[in-house]
Amino acid sequence: MTDLVGSELVVQLGARRVLAGASCALRAGEFVLLAGRNGAGKSTLLRTLLGAQRIAGGAVQLGGKPIGGWRGDERARQVAFVPQAIETPFEFTGRELVAMGRHPHRGQRAPLSADDRAAIAQALRDVDAEAFADRPVTTLSGGEQRRIAVARALATQAPLLLLDEPTNCLDLEHALQLVALLRRLCAQGRGCLVASHDLNLFAPAADRVVLLHEGRVAADAPPEQALAPALLRAVFGVDCRPATGGFPLAFRLVD
Repeated sequence: MTDLVGSELVVQLGARRVLAGASCALRAGEFVLLAGRNGAGKSTLLRTLLGAQRIAGGAVQLGGKPIGGWRGDERARQVAFVPQAIETPFEFTGRELVAMGRHPHRGQRAPLSADDRAAIAQALRDVDAEAFADRPVTTLSGGEQRRIAVARALATQAPLLLLDEPTNCLDLEHALQLVALLRRLCAQGRGCLVASHDLNLFAPAADRVVLLHEGRVAADAPPEQALAPALLRAVFGVDCRPATGGFPLAFRLVD
C-alpha cells in the first residue's frame, strides 16, 4: 500500500509564509477533498506533496520513504498530478499528450508497448475524449483540454492521483462524470486528493474534507463535520443555511 503523508509542512514564498505547519495524508482507497479560500495554499500543498516545492520545514513521505529519496520515474509511477493551469505550447494531438503519461513506464525513446496503448485507450474512454483525441490540442475547447489533462494522469495508472481544480471549464455532464470516475477509482483501491472550490459537487463523494485556512489545516474530517456551519463561517466567512426556493438544484447523471 502506498501512502502519501505530509507532516507539519512549512513553505515560504518570498516574504509570505504560504504553508505554516499544514499536515495532509492520502491513502489508497480514499477520496479526499481539499478546500479553502483563494490563496489558502491548496495548490502549494499539492505541489509540496508531489515533491515539486521546496519546504522550509516538515516532511513528505511516500510509501514510508522521504519523497526526495524516490527517483523521478519511480515517483511518477506512484503519484500522478493534474495541474490547475494547462499549457499546450505545441501542436500535439490529445492522444500524444495522453501518451506522455506512459513515460515513467518506458525507456527513453522506447516505442509504445501493447500495455501502453491499452492504458492510453482506457484513459481516453474514461474521460469521454475518444472523439477528439486525434485533433491538435490547440483546436480543442477549454473543457476538452481539461479532459485530455485528466486522461494523461490516468494513463500513468498511478495508485495516487492529485488533482487541482479538475472541473475547471467542464460542462455539467462531464463534471458529474469525473466525480463518478474518481469515486469508482477509489473503490478499486486508488487514492484521490482533489483541490476544488465546488463543495456541492465533491463533498458528497468525499470520504474526508481537508479545510486549509491561512496555511494551516482547520479541519480534517468527514464532510458533515468538516463543513459544519461554524467551520464554514471561520474559514470562508459565509453562513451555511438549508436550501430555500428552487436552488441549489440536485443534479445526477442520466441512468
